[in-house]
Amino acid sequence: MSASALISAASLRTALEGGSDVRVLDVRYVLGRTDGHDTYLAGHIPGAVFADLEGEFAGHGVPSDGRHPLPDDEALEQAARRWGIRQGQPVVVYDDSRSLPAARAWWALQRAGVADVRVLDGGLAAWHDAGGAIEEGEVVPPAGDVVLGRPGTADILTTPQVPEWAGVLLDARAAERFRGESEPIDPVAGHIPGARNLPIAQVLTADGRFRSPEEIAEEFEAVGAGEEVLIAAYCGSGVTAAQLALAGALIGREVTVYPGSWSAWSNTPGLPIETGAVPAEADPLEE
Repeated sequence: MSASALISAASLRTALEGGSDVRVLDVRYVLGRTDGHDTYLAGHIPGAVFADLEGEFAGHGVPSDGRHPLPDDEALEQAARRWGIRQGQPVVVYDDSRSLPAARAWWALQRAGVADVRVLDGGLAAWHDAGGAIEEGEVVPPAGDVVLGRPGTADILTTPQVPEWAGVLLDARAAERFRGESEPIDPVAGHIPGARNLPIAQVLTADGRFRSPEEIAEEFEAVGAGEEVLIAAYCGSGVTAAQLALAGALIGREVTVYPGSWSAWSNTPGLPIETGAVPAEADPLEE
């Protein structure tokens, strides 16, 4: 398996059936639900280990830290070892929610130094379409020995750093949330001043796969995030922003993530808020 940001279901099936040494993580999660592990137990890709987005790919803090703050570096390494990841082992992550939680897992692992981690394009539905087998029950692998990096906050934006960002700041939420017309989760509606709206749906196909690199690049260009421009992204709580970072990786663009995102910004007293402008198609599934 060669390193890339995505892997097709057909390629993953070939790798697994051929005995390739791949650690597969099931990161099923949907906002407002707690049945990710239950759906995993009911059927998953053979050999896949369940990884909890909220409990393992996110930490916990006060509201101004956001709903999905970064996990502690040491805690993420311990979780990765529980998942059975060995040093140098390729990792594939998937979900059944248009790769939103899987993208967060990809982002967290690659920034921690996992050299070959990929998202299953199209998720579990693509696996079914490719004729892949399904197994039930828990997979508990032998403990891994992976050694992760300790990036801390070195390559992200914290809330105080956001106003100092010298590049383009992209908001990956649905257009009506960006404009401040709707806010179903956080205490205040609107967006960070100066941000531009690129709803995540605009880089995905109707069935939740990524559009072609050429089409993704056009969407970035359309909001002023073309070549030679520094790009940062936020969303509701740092999950969809990671997916926008993955889209950037597919076109060779580095996207810095603000993990606290709107949930942190809107819960920090005294920060400015803008509303209105930049129409785009709504996408109710982003988080």
